[in-house]
Amino acid sequence: MANTQTRKADHLRICLEEDVQFNQLNTGFNYYRFTHCCLPELNLNEVDLTTTFLGKKLGAPLLISSMTGGTQQAKIINTRLAEVAQNYRLAMGVGSQRIAVENPDVAHTFAVRSLAPDAVLFANLGAVQLNYTYGIEQCLQAVDILEADALILHLNPLQECIQPHGDTNFKGLLDKIDRLCQQLEIPVIVKEVGNGISAAMAKKLIEAGVAAIDVAGAGGTSWAKVESERAENNLQRRLGKTFADWGIPTAECIVSIRQQYPHIPLIASGGLRDGLEVAKAIALGADLAGMAFPFLQAASESPQALDELVRLSLAEVETVLFCTGNANLSELRQSRMLKKIT
Repeated sequence: MANTQTRKADHLRICLEEDVQFNQLNTGFNYYRFTHCCLPELNLNEVDLTTTFLGKKLGAPLLISSMTGGTQQAKIINTRLAEVAQNYRLAMGVGSQRIAVENPDVAHTFAVRSLAPDAVLFANLGAVQLNYTYGIEQCLQAVDILEADALILHLNPLQECIQPHGDTNFKGLLDKIDRLCQQLEIPVIVKEVGNGISAAMAKKLIEAGVAAIDVAGAGGTSWAKVESERAENNLQRRLGKTFADWGIPTAECIVSIRQQYPHIPLIASGGLRDGLEVAKAIALGADLAGMAFPFLQAASESPQALDELVRLSLAEVETVLFCTGNANLSELRQSRMLKKIT
């Protein structure tokens, strides 16, 4: 557990202090542009950002993506994130709770329900742990720690390849995800960690009973680069650099999955940096748009910086709706005001 806590602390430090963003590949949102409406026939204060996700009401389609837990610094960050999620009625995920399942002494670094009684909270475990002794009992522990509304199972094969002592047995995992979806009484969300989910893989996950998909595409933080910074030998270091730009861009994931599966609840995350990109993700078909790195930076600075980030992000989404002549998110999705630049 000491090693796991050190890894958690390393991840926070590296993400905040080192250049671990994708080098060349981008999210794909830069290839899209909204058509400006010079006469929106709207009053800005009537623009409505409220939405629902998995039957839960939210104040806006913004997800505080899964980030951290397990250390004292992580507790401070999660506390601040939970408070802002409560204030703005946002959804929030936490980082992998494996450390809390195996060491209950650090469970308090994740347990934020008392601070966010009305927020939608997502528990989080690595799906690969289902091949390493984990089952329904451990998943329920993670859910109970957070009093969560849903459980995220994250997929991170590339990170596990590069991470020192990574868990790399992904064989037979889909069947175990299928069984877990049948056993759990709350929805299961499957997400990547920054390399994307293809439409073909989404099909398999949907057939396995997954309730929602978070594409967590390429273009933002590169966990290959993060693990390269933590490498214990030259092989790991070189692997991280070679695969620094590996993955499917976030926008491509959203478009391809939504075209084939018009009704699956879909989260766009992976490299989103502002409310304009949140709005683009929604217009492309996402139900929620998740940001991690901007929230991590702001939460590490102060509660005031975090509040300012949320207010700015929501104002940016509102401005997009207003300047495209759409009063709500449903109208935005149907308006076809987002065009691909050729």
